[in-house]
Amino acid sequence: MAAMKPRTGDGPMEVTKEGRSLILRVPIDGGGRLVVELNAEEAGMLKDCLLGVTSS
Repeated sequence: MAAMKPRTGDGPMEVTKEGRSLILRVPIDGGGRLVVELNAEEAGMLKDCLLGVTSS
């Protein structure tokens, strides 16, 4: 049986570097976080997409 880990809360949005990957943690409605692993190229494409929709 797997060990149950307590939830640590939503916490802030954050990005950490682990090895060659970037780990993006985004709080979501209802509790918990969405965790996405990206490489540098994917992070750059995400940045371009976000800038495209946020700049007016």
